[in-house]
Amino acid sequence: MSQSSAPTAPLSPGLSPGLSPAVEVPAIPLGRLAPWALFSGLLCSLVLFFVSTDQGAVSLLSGTALHELVHDGRHLLGYPCH
Repeated sequence: MSQSSAPTAPLSPGLSPGLSPAVEVPAIPLGRLAPWALFSGLLCSLVLFFVSTDQGAVSLLSGTALHELVHDGRHLLGYPCH
């Protein structure tokens, strides 16, 4: 059988085939991360409230269109509603 004659790129000094150079992951200070974590947690809690519990009590729109939309969203997400 013949071997493949595909061209290979030359390796950089110090690298062996199949290995990529190590990448240093920067450290994020807790002081810069905390506000984003708090904001994300509050936003997720608000979305969870509207999808799971709210039955239109805080809705600014009259009618059932918004209620039905959120109700169908519950079914789509697999949330038990009835």
